[in-house]
Amino acid sequence: MMDLRRLALVVVTVAVTVVGEFGCGCFGNVLTLNVLRKFAGHGKNLSALRAHDIRRHGRLLSTIGVDLPLGGNGHPSETGLYFAKIGLGNPSKDYYVQVDTGSDILWVNCAGCDKCPTKSDLGLGLTLYDPKKSSTSSLVYCDQDFCTSTYDGPLPGCKPNLQCQYNVVYGDGSSTAGYFVKDNMKLERVTGNLQSRSTNGTVVFGCGARQSGELGSSSEALDGILGFGQANSSIISQLAASGKVKKSFAHCLDNIEGGGIFAIGEVVSPKVKRTPMVQNQAHYNIVMKDIEVGGDLLRLPSDIFDSGDQKGTIVDSGTTLAYLPSSIYEPLMTKILSQQPALNLHTVEDQFTCFQFVGSVDSGFPVVKFHFEDSLVLTVFPHEYTFQIREDIWCFGWQNSGVQSKDGKDMILLGDLVLSNKLVIYDIENQNIGWTEYNCSSSIKVKDESSGAVYSVGAHDIGSASSLRIGGILTLLSIIIALLHSSIA
Repeated sequence: MMDLRRLALVVVTVAVTVVGEFGCGCFGNVLTLNVLRKFAGHGKNLSALRAHDIRRHGRLLSTIGVDLPLGGNGHPSETGLYFAKIGLGNPSKDYYVQVDTGSDILWVNCAGCDKCPTKSDLGLGLTLYDPKKSSTSSLVYCDQDFCTSTYDGPLPGCKPNLQCQYNVVYGDGSSTAGYFVKDNMKLERVTGNLQSRSTNGTVVFGCGARQSGELGSSSEALDGILGFGQANSSIISQLAASGKVKKSFAHCLDNIEGGGIFAIGEVVSPKVKRTPMVQNQAHYNIVMKDIEVGGDLLRLPSDIFDSGDQKGTIVDSGTTLAYLPSSIYEPLMTKILSQQPALNLHTVEDQFTCFQFVGSVDSGFPVVKFHFEDSLVLTVFPHEYTFQIREDIWCFGWQNSGVQSKDGKDMILLGDLVLSNKLVIYDIENQNIGWTEYNCSSSIKVKDESSGAVYSVGAHDIGSASSLRIGGILTLLSIIIALLHSSIA
């Protein structure tokens, strides 16, 4: 394994980075990965949006195997997926992988896969990875360090030349299974402020041999998933295990201009206030203390914010909406609606509370503030917790987790509904999370630990400023929210 003393920071123009062990001595300090914008088809309805989140919650609650792969979406009224185009193998081929801060491993569908999707309704061309056609690929065996650390010890029955396998079964019944390989990944290395050039590294990732359920369907099919979780198998953990990169990353998702930033490493500007993570949790759990609506604190049960199994508050950029237990959802909605007592509410597709409203929602509805440990506050404005599906028709993005699953009824899940237009920092090394209101179409400053240099990372400036069309899908070099025009039923 190469000495990574010179590799101190990995930056992704808004949605992901993949690097593990690097195989050459030519690496610099900062890397980038092109992130794409997808415009979704116009045929989906609002039910597809919530169905995606429901499947995701099943994955949070019921997992068998090495990790917890989770999906991702954009703005509530613009159903889509965050995904990146990455290059794997030698010669390099392009793969579209779902970007996910909640799951751990990188995996892609492989040649010979049983029930892997061969086409995608997203308009993307899917590619099966074939390790036999890559001159730089190698299998990962059960007695190797990556495998034993992934499974927290030696595998029973392990013997020489037995492949290291993975198997994940989700709460919705879908699953992915396969084996781990190591191969080259094509990346963009940042050489200065808003400057980069291509380079190669190696990473251990899953080679998908069998998919089932939603993962085998074509409705939202991609080539795989790229995770940024805390497990040893995750990309950021692989980087941090070398001791050369800080175990920290940040994202800033812009649902106004359509852009964003995703960086691995230390963000030095802007400064953000932090709150501790809950220890020994699989996801990014933090402690909520109070909820304020229009300046008034809600009167809630004293134990509603307790952390534990299937309880507590999870920050998850891969979930679209925000899910609250009934004991929070009901008083929250009552307080919000008290400012508009004459509002005529309608239920759309049996799950969304919608209404007709003319004018500024920010003037007509109260601001909601979530208070966390160490006095960190997450402010959500009415234009963020509502979404427009027609000229004068709006819906609330708050969802009642108590009616979707008996297992997840006590869980608070904060998705993009409340995380957009904020710089969110996940400092795994120091076990804290922080955020600040931010213009996500601007830039942030990140630090190269080895040289001390500080680089500006912009939402639209890393790599090329050009865009291209692939099958009617606009792709950009920044993470942008996919658009979907929905109508009220």
